[in-house]
Parts: sequence; structure tokens; C-alpha cells
Amino acid sequence: MPVNLQGRSFLKLLDFTSEEIRYLLELSKELKKLKLTRTPHRYLEGKNIVLLFEKTSTRTRCSFEVGAHDLGMGVTYLEPGTSQMGKKESIEDTARVLGRFYDGIEYRGFSQKVVEEISEKAKVPVWNGLTDEFHPTQMLADVLTIEENFGNVKGLNLTYMGDARNNVANSLMVVSAKLGMNFTACGPKDLMPEEKLVEQCREIAKENGSTITLTDDPKEGAKGAHAIYTDIWVSMGEPDEVWEERIELLEKYRVDKKIMDMADKDAIFLHCLPSFHDTNTIIGKDIAEKFGINEMEVSDEVFESSKSKVFDQAENRMHTIKAVMYATLK
Repeated sequence: MPVNLQGRSFLKLLDFTSEEIRYLLELSKELKKLKLTRTPHRYLEGKNIVLLFEKTSTRTRCSFEVGAHDLGMGVTYLEPGTSQMGKKESIEDTARVLGRFYDGIEYRGFSQKVVEEISEKAKVPVWNGLTDEFHPTQMLADVLTIEENFGNVKGLNLTYMGDARNNVANSLMVVSAKLGMNFTACGPKDLMPEEKLVEQCREIAKENGSTITLTDDPKEGAKGAHAIYTDIWVSMGEPDEVWEERIELLEKYRVDKKIMDMADKDAIFLHCLPSFHDTNTIIGKDIAEKFGINEMEVSDEVFESSKSKVFDQAENRMHTIKAVMYATLK
């Protein structure tokens, strides 16, 4: 039976079947070909979308804006201070208003409950650009990048290094289970995904012939990995006071050459960006001055190496987000 996602919201990958996720990936590949060959594809001419950003972003905003323009749509961008959402007007009322103005709504913020409430009340497709629990659009870009290097992801080994209870690690575990990748969360025992989500993903993985593994041993985590993934140690919205504790907990999980050498010989490095691999940012410089480290979650050597596919990932955000918008609005 053909896949039809028209009118659906894209809130978390647990809501989608393996076949539906595969459809979005194949659609992404087709749209990427059109983009790279400069073939016009204004398939959604006349439609309009709004981007609601409680958390700022470079890649997410640009991906939605460029993707929407390529598809022929108009775009409105709203951030804190430019709307009354949550201040003078409830999330529920804002969603009901925007659903009458726009054909689709993107939300990037803190609570998964908020994006789900927007979807319920707006009555138009709503896309999760990131919440504290899940980051589904990032996952499509990640899988597309892995497939561009290895072919189909089924049976490959993906390892996440670091704070494995965050939105990226949660979502990587879900997409791995759905598509038959073997997923390993490698980090401190206190920073592992919630047990309920782990068990849910293990049941899904079993159906697709893959495994979910948790370990605090970097050697075990890196061994045989086809892709090693990491993320920043302190997420947006967390207080600065946690830096010292995180550095102490996570330094042994920094992805450096030694870690990459333990992985598969053709292993690639992935990161959703931004990354603190040097001191060329305000935060990177500040952390170096306070704690005496010039690199955090990944060494500059690995980040700048041929194994690093982070900018391919960044580009693929645009192609995969475009696929999600097209599939749900066509």
C-alpha cells in the first residue's frame, strides 16, 4: 500500500512506521537531486508556513526557510519577543489562530507537550524542529548521511558518545530501532536514556533484527562502530553551573583519534552541531579559561578529519526537512 502522510504532523519518530520513515528518506534523496541539479520544484506554490522558535537555531531555521522557498511557499518567522504566545495568549489559543492563517507550523522549543498541544489545536500539520525530548528532523538528516556513506543502514552499528539522555540520543535510539541499526549509548551510568524508552526501543529493534546496548565503557562503545555520534555536553537552556560537573563526567567520552581508531576502519564521525572542538567561540574560549580544556565533546583533529561528515549532515537537514514539508502538505 502506498505511503500517504498528507495532513500528518511530524512530532516524534515513534509515531511513524519503518516504511513511512523509509519513504521520507527516499523522498529526501529525490529532492536533493532536484536541488543539486537546479531543477525547479515549486510543488507547494501558494502555501504558507510559520516557524515558532523558543530556542534559537542556525540549521533548523535556514533549512525550513530555504526548503519552503524552494517548494514555492511563503514563510513567517516568530521568535520570543515577536509574538504573544505563552505571554498574553495561551499556547492553545495561539495554535488555533495560526492554524487558520497557515498551512503548516514548525515549533522549536522546550516541551514536547507544547508541540503536541499545538498539533492538536491547530488542525494543520505541525513539525517538531526540536524539543527537550526529541529531535526527529535531525534524525532523517543523520540517516541520510549514513546511507550516503554505507548504503542501507540496516545492520550497521551506530554509537552515541556522551550525555545519552538528551533529545538527540533519544531520537537516535528510536530511528535505529525503526530502521534495524544496532544502537549503542555510551556514557556515564547516570546519563543514560530513560528505562521506559529503552525498553520500548528494544521491542521495536527486536522486530527489525537489531539491538539496543547501554555501556559506560568507551572501548566497548567504539568497537566495531560504523558511525560515532556525539553532541555538546550542556544543552541550550541548562544553567552554566553544570559545566564543571559535565566536564568531569564526560571527558573520557570525548571523541578523539583514539576512539575513532577503535571503530570500524571505514567509520564516520557525526555531530548535529554546533560543536565545541576548539576555542573559536565565546563559550569555547570561556570554558578553556575556566577549566583548562581546548576541546570538549570532540577533538579538533577528528572534527576536521576526512571521517567527519558533519557538514554533509548540516546540508541534509534542508533536504530532509523539505521532504517532511512536502509529504505532509502535498
